[in-house]
Amino acid sequence: MPEYFKISGGYVYDPANNIDGQVKDLWICDGKIVEPPSDPFIQPNRTLNASGLVIMPGGVDMHCHIAGPKVNAARKMRPEEKRRAEPVHRTSITHSGTLGSVPSTFATGYKYIGLGYTTAFDAAVPPLSARHTHEEFGDTPCIDKGFYVLMGNNHYIMNAIHDEEPERVKAFVGWLLGAAKGYAAKIVNPGGVEVWKQQQAGNVSGIDSVVDHFDVTPRQIIREVSKAVDDLHLPHSSHIHCNNLGMPGNWQTTLGSMEALEGHRGHITHIQFHSYGGGEGDENTFNSKVAPLADYVNSHPNVTVDVGQVLFGETTSMTGDGPLGYFLSNVYGTKWFSADTEMEAGCGIAPIKYRNKSLVHALQWAIGLEWYLMVEDPWRVVMSTDHPNGGSFLAYPQIIRLLMDRNYRHEILKTVHPDVVNRSQLADLDREYTLGEIAVITRAGPARILGLKHKGHLGPGADADITIYTPHENKETMFELPRYVIKSGIILAEEGDVRHEFYGKTLHVAPEYDSGIESSISKWFEDFYSIRFRNYPVSDSYLHESENVTTG
Repeated sequence: MPEYFKISGGYVYDPANNIDGQVKDLWICDGKIVEPPSDPFIQPNRTLNASGLVIMPGGVDMHCHIAGPKVNAARKMRPEEKRRAEPVHRTSITHSGTLGSVPSTFATGYKYIGLGYTTAFDAAVPPLSARHTHEEFGDTPCIDKGFYVLMGNNHYIMNAIHDEEPERVKAFVGWLLGAAKGYAAKIVNPGGVEVWKQQQAGNVSGIDSVVDHFDVTPRQIIREVSKAVDDLHLPHSSHIHCNNLGMPGNWQTTLGSMEALEGHRGHITHIQFHSYGGGEGDENTFNSKVAPLADYVNSHPNVTVDVGQVLFGETTSMTGDGPLGYFLSNVYGTKWFSADTEMEAGCGIAPIKYRNKSLVHALQWAIGLEWYLMVEDPWRVVMSTDHPNGGSFLAYPQIIRLLMDRNYRHEILKTVHPDVVNRSQLADLDREYTLGEIAVITRAGPARILGLKHKGHLGPGADADITIYTPHENKETMFELPRYVIKSGIILAEEGDVRHEFYGKTLHVAPEYDSGIESSISKWFEDFYSIRFRNYPVSDSYLHESENVTTG
């Protein structure tokens, strides 16, 4: 006989199934949401009374930095944070861990599940370092996870684009994702990281700059990789970190990147950092350009975004954008780390502190909020802090309060640099999010954008990943400490305390591709790589527990 778990009497917010605060029972069996048994005499083996509580699907963080070589380097780089931060203490069930802006593997899993998030995706992994990332995933408890594979500066891809061989690009993208056991194609500062490697303090200046030695442009890289992703029928679109991140005037590059998709799907990530007007090096002209970019997103359904919200305080910038890390270290006078991954990618890491009295930082804060409030369809804008770049994922409840309470938002606006009201439209935006819309931007929307058919909703067949909140007038209080968090049908956390040892799945894709390309790739490896072709792919046995998400 199957064993049933029933959650009864809660106010259910399940936007994917058009349920907006209805009192409804949920039935769970074998880790999945199921229809109530047709036999009225069948009783659940366990019942959880959720009367008066708010029920949503488990949160999905579609863009964060939680594993892999850059994250591990950042942990080592910030010992001063580790000394100050409150540790995560060991219990009879859990391991100990450290916090700070870059938590340890164990702390990352425990804090995500305690916040009500059950799935998270690392946003930038060089495929050569995929094995390391999977090892860290094996140490990250409680949540399901996956990662995006860096491709925007891959030598093989740029050569194939130059040679006008789209089928070779498509086959290589498919092979690379399968070899790394990754989930999606990530484009970071296309061409710019390669120029940085070639030239001291080098970068591309715009979307039509030519990358030396490869004779391709960022526009071509975006277009051809995005076309390959669509031709492979991958569940998630190309995931794009545009050129000129953080630079005044970069909104035009961002608009050009959206146009470069030429109708193909594209997700523009941490878009707050790419929405700036003004002249380079001239703080007096720095301003928000969310309005024209949001207009484009509102009228082009092939484009989705996540925000990359900035929160005030100390954090660590880490990115696959090597020249950005160098730029930040010069601006803030901090220590700096840079790494080069052969043939594929690079990264930059630097500490940063966002101050509310800084005009630039306060505008970044305001620009992020403008994005949530100016994109008309909440299904196409996703909550993120680009953890830890704009702030910790633990700040999500604070963002929710800012979105749901315009009076609170206006009060905080009064505390930041006064010129923000003249250089952005935030003061004029009175929109308030509903609980249903919060459920969209934190779970239903990212799950749909990622093509995760079994997550982000509470219909039959969905993973039984559920977060249950105690209602509170202060929405930050409500969302920072869920009453229960259920993962795969198990009550995993109660008011932040982890009750069971649990390790989630690694989500990845294995797209079909023309296997004839492997002879070309093998020769490329023998000629240029320091690792043999046959040793490069990650085998299925290397993953702790995994799920191959269907393409097509």
